[in-house]
Amino acid sequence: MIRQYRIDDGRVLETGAENAQILVYINPDEAEKRHLIDDLKIDEHTLGSALDPNEPARFEFEPDHVAYIVKRPKRYTPSDNFFFSIHSIGLFAFAGKIVVVMADDVPLFEGKAFGRCSSLTDLLLKMMQRSIHHFQEHLKVISMCSDELEVSVNQSMDNRHLLHMFTLEKSLVYYLNAISSNGRVVDKMRSLAEKLGLSRDNLELIDDLGIENAQCYEQAQIYSQVLSGLMDARASIISNNLNMMMKNLNALVIAVAVPSFFAGVGGMSEYSAIFKFEEHRWMAYSIFLLLMVGLGIGTFFLIKRMERFWRQ
Repeated sequence: MIRQYRIDDGRVLETGAENAQILVYINPDEAEKRHLIDDLKIDEHTLGSALDPNEPARFEFEPDHVAYIVKRPKRYTPSDNFFFSIHSIGLFAFAGKIVVVMADDVPLFEGKAFGRCSSLTDLLLKMMQRSIHHFQEHLKVISMCSDELEVSVNQSMDNRHLLHMFTLEKSLVYYLNAISSNGRVVDKMRSLAEKLGLSRDNLELIDDLGIENAQCYEQAQIYSQVLSGLMDARASIISNNLNMMMKNLNALVIAVAVPSFFAGVGGMSEYSAIFKFEEHRWMAYSIFLLLMVGLGIGTFFLIKRMERFWRQ
């Protein structure tokens, strides 16, 4: 699928093919890939990198264009089960035209920053800036998910919540790698600013990109370290919750076993004879049941009281 855009009065507007300055290819089919390779002379390996989520970010000089591979967070859905994945976007800067290639249909020109685009180079840098902001937004969501899972882990004996936290930690490792590779692209662009023909305003925006990307990387690193450092403690919490449940079950088993012992020593006929209830056996059964229930409850609370005393 292809979408065409142009810059009009600083804004990015959708337009027809005749006035298009920005061509966005979304999950291109074979015919579109051949057009990009044969007609626009985009390297086949670079085109594949733009659709490969595992490809690191980079940029390369080609004879008639500059190819950028930028990392961006993939839109999260509940079916992802706490796994925040990454995808790649290919930005190919030609003279007077930008070609964007990506695997998923995601909003590219959202936000007020795209309402003040002075040139195609400015647009390209703001797309990279939007990618960094997207990472920052996802890190906030990961932090909220981690807090919710922490509460669930503290109250649960199920490993499911702990496995979700491992998935979040794995996602942060991918995020750190992607943010770091984006940072290397920004550094390389700064060092080759003259060759890229960047203006002074572009250089100022690149400096901002470097600072924001470094802050994003530090934030992701802190979240990753916190999750990794507390994982053993949370596993111990689940183990402790399980031990507490086993103690309660053991106390319950003993509380049930004590009445069973007294019932086994005698029998219903003996208790009926003792209390003179041979003719009213329902009364003997009722009194016997009440005695055994009371004995079981008393045994349970006695065990719990002794447990608290030993703990002190």
